[in-house]
Amino acid sequence: MSQLPHHGRYDYAPIVGRPDYAWPEGRRLAVYLGVNHEVFGFGDGLGATLAPSQTQPDVMNFAWRDYGNRVGAWRFMEMFDRLELTTTALLNSAVIERCPGLAEACRDRGDEIAAHGRTNAEAQGGMGEDEERAMIARTLDDFATIGVRPLGWLGPWISESHRTPDLLEEAGFAYVLDWAHDDQPIRLRTRSGTGILSVPYSQEINDIPAIVSRHQEGATFAAMIEDAVDQLLSECDRRPVVLGIALHPYIMGQAHRALHLDRVLTRLREKDDPRIWWTTAGAIADHQAPTPPNDRD
Repeated sequence: MSQLPHHGRYDYAPIVGRPDYAWPEGRRLAVYLGVNHEVFGFGDGLGATLAPSQTQPDVMNFAWRDYGNRVGAWRFMEMFDRLELTTTALLNSAVIERCPGLAEACRDRGDEIAAHGRTNAEAQGGMGEDEERAMIARTLDDFATIGVRPLGWLGPWISESHRTPDLLEEAGFAYVLDWAHDDQPIRLRTRSGTGILSVPYSQEINDIPAIVSRHQEGATFAAMIEDAVDQLLSECDRRPVVLGIALHPYIMGQAHRALHLDRVLTRLREKDDPRIWWTTAGAIADHQAPTPPNDRD
C-alpha cells in the first residue's frame, strides 16, 4: 500500500480518552468571538464576492466588503460593549493605514489583537520562504506602530505554505488559528522542536462559509451558534472544549443580520451558564502554554 503524504504537524488521536483538564474556575466550554477586520485591493488581488464580477475595477464587491470597516465593525463594537464581551480582533495589519482608528478602537476597548496577515487581497501559501518571512515581519512592524505585539496568527484565506507554522513560531507567535481539525488546542510540531499551539477556529460556525458559500441567512447562522453551544455543553462534562465564533463585519455586521447575532448572544449571556468561559483565543493559548508538544494527542 502506498503511503499518503502527511503534514507531520500532529498525530491522529480521537477526542475520547484524552487527559482531562478544565478552563479557569473549573469551566468546561471556552467560547470566543473571532472578528475578522480585513482590507482588500481595489481592482486587484483576492476578495470574497457577493456576486460575480463583470468588470474591473469590481466596485460592487469592493464596496460591499468595505462596508464592514466603515459600519459593520462599529455596529459590532456597540453590541459587544452592551453585552460586555471582549473579542479576538483578527486584524489585517494594513487596516492600520487604510482605516485610521479602527485597529486602535479594538485595542482601546480591550480586545485581544491577533494578526491576520497584512491584507486579505493576498494568500501566503504561494510565497517563497524569504517572501513569507518578510511578510510576517512587516505585519509585526505595522502593529508596532500602534503599540501592539500580536501573539496569535490567522492566515488570510487560511492559506499556509509547508513552512508557515515554523516561520510563525520562529517569529515569536504563540498560537495559530488556521487548523480547524479539533475542539481542543493541540500543539503543532515545528522544525525548532518547540512547537506552536493550534487553537480551534471554526470553519462551520463562520459566517463566510455559512452565508456566502452555503447561501444561509442571519437567522440560520444565529441558530447554528446556539445549536453548537448546546451540543458542546452536552459534551463538556466529559472533556473541555473550545468554540470559536468567526465573524466578518461586512457579513454579520449588515443591519438585517446583526440583530440575529445580537439576539443569540444576548440569550447565551443571560443564561449565564457556569460551564461557559467567555474568553479570547489568546487567553485559551495562555492557559495551554505550559503543555508540551502533542501532549493532548
